[in-house]
Amino acid sequence: MKLTLIGNGVMAQALAKGLVNNYEVEILGRSLSKLKTVQESIPQVSIKELSDNENIEGKNIILCVKPYALESVSARLEGKAKSIYSVLAGTTIETLRKQISAENYIRTMPNVAASYLSSMTTITGDKAIKLEAKEIFSNIGEVVWVDTENQLDIATAVAGSGPAFLALIAEAMTDGGVKAGLDRATTSKLVQGTFEGISKLLENHHPALIKDSVMSPGGTTAAGIDALEQNGARNAMIKAINAAYSKAVELGKK
Repeated sequence: MKLTLIGNGVMAQALAKGLVNNYEVEILGRSLSKLKTVQESIPQVSIKELSDNENIEGKNIILCVKPYALESVSARLEGKAKSIYSVLAGTTIETLRKQISAENYIRTMPNVAASYLSSMTTITGDKAIKLEAKEIFSNIGEVVWVDTENQLDIATAVAGSGPAFLALIAEAMTDGGVKAGLDRATTSKLVQGTFEGISKLLENHHPALIKDSVMSPGGTTAAGIDALEQNGARNAMIKAINAAYSKAVELGKK
């Protein structure tokens, strides 16, 4: 199968790196110089400058542009695509149908870990190509199918924005270690290893059980958890997820 990626940004490049081993990959973009730079890092892909009347008849398109650029990019496209796979945050399938002609439409939300083939990707859309969509995006990491676009918007907040939230926590933990007196290099290594370990634990245990297994009576973890609760860490994270979800919904209405 040939896949045509429209866009040459970070996400498009991450997807291309994961897909080139199993698919013929073409990248279309508006800057030939940027496309050539992409091809230098991913020699297996073919590149093409997006024309003003780009024929997408029968193609499988992965749309990797920014949401605000959808209208200007779609104006350049002619013909009816076989399938549209969109990674545009908040952009509904209804909006995609109005902008680009295709037989099938899929919305998907990878995250930045795609660049290391470790994305947590959520997918929804036309069930006729559900298996195909899951197979394509499994090349960049784990895949979860949800039944509604609203669920995908929630998943965008959790897994799409999640790496930024966890990165903030990782940075804060590192700063905490440095404040306590440990050098930054060592603290950073400890935080990195801790995140790797908790990922494995979460595959097999409920978060509450992990917390309880570490939290001995009157111990260091209990003191730290108490400080987190007093400063609203749990509430702040819940609000962050809901704020991101609300923003995804807002983007979909524009």
